[in-house]
Amino acid sequence: MKIYIDGEFYEKENAKISVFDHGLLYGDGVFEGIRFYNGRVFRLEEHIDRLYDSSHAICLNVGLDKQTLIEALLQTIRLNELRDGYVRLVVTRGCGDLGLNPALCPRATVFIIASKITLYSEEKYEKGLEVVTCATRRIPHGALSPMVKSLNYLNNVMAKIEAQHAGAGEGLMLNEQGFVSECTGDNIFTVKKGIIYTPPISSGALSGVTRNVVFEMAAELGITILEPNMTRYDIFTADECFLTGTAAEIIPAVKLDTRAIGSGTPGPLTRKLIARFRELTASSGEPIYK
Repeated sequence: MKIYIDGEFYEKENAKISVFDHGLLYGDGVFEGIRFYNGRVFRLEEHIDRLYDSSHAICLNVGLDKQTLIEALLQTIRLNELRDGYVRLVVTRGCGDLGLNPALCPRATVFIIASKITLYSEEKYEKGLEVVTCATRRIPHGALSPMVKSLNYLNNVMAKIEAQHAGAGEGLMLNEQGFVSECTGDNIFTVKKGIIYTPPISSGALSGVTRNVVFEMAAELGITILEPNMTRYDIFTADECFLTGTAAEIIPAVKLDTRAIGSGTPGPLTRKLIARFRELTASSGEPIYK
């Protein structure tokens, strides 16, 4: 496996980051998870734009222009001779001292890993996930904007541990006002009487790339999407529910807190969106091998 670090490629066992890197010491950095299918990187431009938006929001200079970073990403995939897989693109504050001061980190560290990922088994896509509500609340905008895809994911990790302890596939996170925000690693949607609902970004949800694809597919199908503040009641009483994320893609959710959602099986609109999404991923994106 070849891994990109600051302009060079290393074998996996030799790919190392300094223990003085502030990404490790303080979670000071940003990242993107990016999927590629059939020799094409899906929604690459949107992911790169979000990475630069996140880095700008935390005053982090990536140190590379977008096109240079894109070429480094594509070359990482090529060197690993992959056509389908997952890229983890990470930008840290870089090496500094043991204090918080980011000004003592002269330049960012950039590394890129291209590999495979399987978040859920195929059975879960056929039968659906069980979800539980987590006691851990989503970080509020006043603490750290959820729009920043930062390396500090401990909030999500603690909620994920709760879900695992409950034997569930995913955990639902609420914000401090008790409204639905998102799951530990995925955005959430419901379907009620032919209309799709999803929490607004202001609720603490990340502006997911796959989330945005669902909006495009719904427009293509002539289906309305609304973004009201949502509570668990809206999920309990929905006809269908599904989650979205780059790694998860689109996956049905069939139970929340032991209550069946709708029929307790993946719904017809969810299945239609999954099928259309797979068509898009198989036929669109930035070519890797030109």
